[in-house]
Amino acid sequence: MSLKFNYEAAVAFLAGLAALLAPDLWTDGAGRQPLMVLGVLLLLAGLYALLGAAGPTAWTATAFAALLFVAPWAWQFTGDNGAAWTAWIAGGVAAIVALYGTTRAAAET
Repeated sequence: MSLKFNYEAAVAFLAGLAALLAPDLWTDGAGRQPLMVLGVLLLLAGLYALLGAAGPTAWTATAFAALLFVAPWAWQFTGDNGAAWTAWIAGGVAAIVALYGTTRAAAET
């Protein structure tokens, strides 16, 4: 494995970390299961990309980020502002950055 830094993977890693830690730090446990599961998946996708390991592609991280973005509606925790806004911001930013990175990489080839 070779360490290669790209900002798409770093954003995915940090967004996953924020979603993973949110239920215990600032959301009073609301949306615990979806935030933690999708946070771990997004965190691992970003970590694999940062380490340059064979594993999830950038499209996988984009899918996890999009799922994190729609999680408040799917699991009905839109009423809890901390959990919902964490999912919307972390998922939205990670999805936009990942989409930009994957389309930019596709255009360069």
